Amino acid sequence: MSRTLHLNAFLMGVGHHEAAWRHPRTDPRRVADVTHFQELARIAERGTLDSVFLADSLAVGPAVRHNIQAVFEPLTLLAALATVTEHIGLIATASTTYNEPFNLARKFASLDHLSGGRAGWNIVTSAQAREARNFSLDDHPEHAERYRRAAEFVDVAIKLWDSWEDDALVLDTAAGVFADTDRVHEIAHQGERFRVHGPLNTPRPPQGRPLLVQAGSSADGIAFAARYAEAVFTAQQTLADGQAFYAELRRATAAAGRDPDGVKVLPGIAPVIGGTESEARALAEELEALIVPEHALAQLSGMTGLDLTGLPLDGPLPDLPDVTAVQSHQSRYQLVVDLARREKLTIRQLIGRLGGGRGHRVVAGTPEQIADQIELWFTQGAADGFNVMPPLLPHGLEAFVDHVVPLLRRRGLFRHEYTGRTLREHYGLPRPASTYAGRELVTA
Repeated sequence: MSRTLHLNAFLMGVGHHEAAWRHPRTDPRRVADVTHFQELARIAERGTLDSVFLADSLAVGPAVRHNIQAVFEPLTLLAALATVTEHIGLIATASTTYNEPFNLARKFASLDHLSGGRAGWNIVTSAQAREARNFSLDDHPEHAERYRRAAEFVDVAIKLWDSWEDDALVLDTAAGVFADTDRVHEIAHQGERFRVHGPLNTPRPPQGRPLLVQAGSSADGIAFAARYAEAVFTAQQTLADGQAFYAELRRATAAAGRDPDGVKVLPGIAPVIGGTESEARALAEELEALIVPEHALAQLSGMTGLDLTGLPLDGPLPDLPDVTAVQSHQSRYQLVVDLARREKLTIRQLIGRLGGGRGHRVVAGTPEQIADQIELWFTQGAADGFNVMPPLLPHGLEAFVDHVVPLLRRRGLFRHEYTGRTLREHYGLPRPASTYAGRELVTA
């Protein structure tokens, strides 16, 4: 069976470019308007994209004076998007560092039921220390400890989703039996970080479990993805780096005893689309001219975990510590440092390059050129698809759906229509069996 591209629409405010809200093609007032996001979800579904995806942070960023930040909690917003769509998947980011397994497992199970099996969880450990101060902590847990907590967190969530077997609901009105209690299980988890009795107070989700997604390319992130992830959102700037990450993740997944084909690698791509290449580059230049340097430096400081404010914009990055000393987002830190060093960028040039995708690859060109880049990475072992990050919304998403998707279809790379109803079906992944399936019942 031939491979098929997987495409997600990454929705962020009125566009991924940090100056999107200042551009005349957007209306910044719509960031607090649910109908804006419902419109975006319908556009993405019109293009038969696999899912819409929402990022999240649990703190106000340092540069809120100059840029729009997330307004809605993702799971709540996706429930609203579920009501106006029928097929497209709904992936929400949620942190294992600042949540509890029972509550989060219940929320994702609820979204999966409400949407008819379209929920996905982007598992993150949080990268910003300021989030800790909103959860009664003075300091952010160190990088490796966040991943150890995440592993146990996901183990507990899986036990909770499985705690109701698929046939646990009896619904026998004549006999007055709602559920077969022999098929509803206490999980009795006693771990290093969590003690959870169970069962979940929501029956097993339509997908069995929501699609598990992971974002992060550090050594800890790759090990975690190899164990749990079914899709990985990642960031690489060059084809060679994409190929190296793709191969490394597949090796790690096989070493973890899983089928590498069961994990889809989806780098971010920020397509700046124009009718001609010059039109696309003009739009990219318009957006770059609207960048507020103060905000961009704060963004860069957040990516590196270091305070870079006050440095001369036309000078180079200073000497920075090795990635192993960084406790924030290690993979993004390394990407930014490598980009600056490889292309000998000044700080001003670097913040211009990062403004459109925060480290994800920005490609400006015609629909054909965008499709060429997608096909190249897909066919050359660097990606199974992409997390599409339009610089302007809804404009950039409409351009991608109306002009790039038809090219990918004509090349035989992407679906013409949905063939399934669940997010797992879109990804060609099986519905996982419950850990209790096939066990012999023990009766008194």
